[in-house]
Amino acid sequence: MHEMSLAQSIRDLIEGEARRNCYRRIREVELEVGQLANVDTSALRFALDVALRGSVASGSAVTIHEPPGHAWCMRCAGTVEVRRRGEGCPACGSYQLAVTDGDQMRVVGMVVD
Repeated sequence: MHEMSLAQSIRDLIEGEARRNCYRRIREVELEVGQLANVDTSALRFALDVALRGSVASGSAVTIHEPPGHAWCMRCAGTVEVRRRGEGCPACGSYQLAVTDGDQMRVVGMVVD
């Protein structure tokens, strides 16, 4: 489960920010995990619960936003919304798609003390 290594990386990033900015506690963490990021968000949530124990973010509320994916269709010459990799273009059925958005994963905000 690569979600555990992702959770540990998020913990490391959060703790680094806390040290640099002298945060005593992180009460809330807001993440953005695109629908095309190949991350199981329920597994990530569980992994974060484990990885954040004993850290400055222990017990913090975690919010995960899942923005949709977008791709450029080479046949239609337009941007379309896609929910999973490997789907065809919803407009023309072509599989010649280049992902343009929705494959990112990032920390977008924190509430700190």
